[in-house]
Amino acid sequence: METLTDQNWLLSVGTFLPLVGVLVMMFIPRSEEATHKLIGIVTAGATLVVGVVTLVAFDYGQSEKLQFFVDAEWIPVINSNYTIGLDGISLPLYFLSMAVTFLVMIYTWDNMPDAGNPKAFYMLMLVLQTGMAGTFIAQDLILFFVFFEVVLLPMYFMIGVWGGEQRKYASLKFFLYTMFGSAFMLVAFLALFFQTDAVSFGFAHLTEAGALIDRDVQIWIFAGMFLGFAVKVPMFPFHTWLPDAHTQAPTQGSVILAAILLKLGTYGFVHIAIPMLPEGAKAWAPAIGILAVIGIIYGALGCLAQTDMKRLIAFSSVAHMGFVMLGISTLTEFGINAALFGMVAHGLITGMLFFVAGSVKHRYHTLEIKRLSGLLIQAPRLGWIMGFAAMASLGLPGLAGFWGEFPAILSAYNPNFGLSTALFRTLMVIAAIGTVLAAGYLLWLYQRTAFGEPSEEFAGESHAGGGVAHSLSSAANDHDDHEEIYDVTPIEWIAWTPFLIAIVVFGVYPQLMFKVMDPAVTEMVRRLGETLG
Repeated sequence: METLTDQNWLLSVGTFLPLVGVLVMMFIPRSEEATHKLIGIVTAGATLVVGVVTLVAFDYGQSEKLQFFVDAEWIPVINSNYTIGLDGISLPLYFLSMAVTFLVMIYTWDNMPDAGNPKAFYMLMLVLQTGMAGTFIAQDLILFFVFFEVVLLPMYFMIGVWGGEQRKYASLKFFLYTMFGSAFMLVAFLALFFQTDAVSFGFAHLTEAGALIDRDVQIWIFAGMFLGFAVKVPMFPFHTWLPDAHTQAPTQGSVILAAILLKLGTYGFVHIAIPMLPEGAKAWAPAIGILAVIGIIYGALGCLAQTDMKRLIAFSSVAHMGFVMLGISTLTEFGINAALFGMVAHGLITGMLFFVAGSVKHRYHTLEIKRLSGLLIQAPRLGWIMGFAAMASLGLPGLAGFWGEFPAILSAYNPNFGLSTALFRTLMVIAAIGTVLAAGYLLWLYQRTAFGEPSEEFAGESHAGGGVAHSLSSAANDHDDHEEIYDVTPIEWIAWTPFLIAIVVFGVYPQLMFKVMDPAVTEMVRRLGETLG
């Protein structure tokens, strides 16, 4: 792959700057809570500024090339280098990780989880940000694996310390599932390295050398990568950790998990597994497509069976990521572009839904759907925002979710490289049914929680004008008494508005993202074509 090395300091600064904030916070007493919050927000904001500079400096006319490229010696004894770069596939996800982290930190200012300790919480989020950003810029398998695993510990502690009543179970399940997948992924990386001429762990080298490996060997190596990435997505049947993790995680953890961490798996398929193992990808594509569609239907049916709002949204992620994987499994430019767009759209929309769910929990101290009603009466702005996010999630045209799901379904009509047309068209029909089910469970959720009169349990507690006076702090969360039900606070508006704007902008003008991704996707599929014919 061709590379551009101008301004090659940008990616390193954008990735490791959060650790500067962590270092500063280590020397400040835990009792200085406001100071820690301020340092966390300022650090994340400065990192976002670097991300904006990266967006501006990126050459969109050459998005198929690796830009801001760095290739420096790191661990020569194992032929692993500090190799980083950014192309049109990774740029949207890289910037999204920065933007989401910053907005989550703003939200946390007035919505600290019950366990408190902003120092530890903000430090973990900054470490998490470094891991996420590093994963999207890594161009060396060992470097990628390190960043891929860095995100594990911060999220484990966020769930295990600041989560719900079953947080220990959920955090342990999340850790074990991810480590299980990562073990197979690492074995696959090493197998790929030793099956080539072992010159380097660099993506460029392994993409060229991997295509020359015997087909049967590619299939087995791809299987290892499949397990590692599929658990992270998560794909059916490796999804069972996700509903528990989302349900027990604090709001901030759920938002980051939905917006960014699930994309590490799908990104791994697109940027590593498929380009490096083309024959393996072709052999596994039908199975991936089948499992993706099973996930769509299973996730939708799982949503219909839920009684907890957050758990329902979690199961919806299983369904939505099924659409992403269906697009990837077609091995077409159209399908992979749709999948990449769907990653970003899902991050924005489902992240917004988890924000809303967290705010509902703060106000009502429950997420049991049967206990909630009348949100449009007691907190009308919050109710309308929830309705907007639900419409976006079900794929309403004009909003971002549509351009992730509809093209992914349509791409299955003509799969690439001799894949079974009959099979993929069958999958297309079944996936389309999944969109109907999505409308069913999302509208059911909205109807039960937003419409009607407030339940007797919460009647007379509305304070629609509530704002500054009723913004929650950690101290306000420590009791079970029902407070007044108040509407969207200024801090919530600041954190949520970019999400809402982005959902509309990308829904109305999807080309804004497609034109960034398409040249890189086209180049990747072209290289696949040279190998697969």
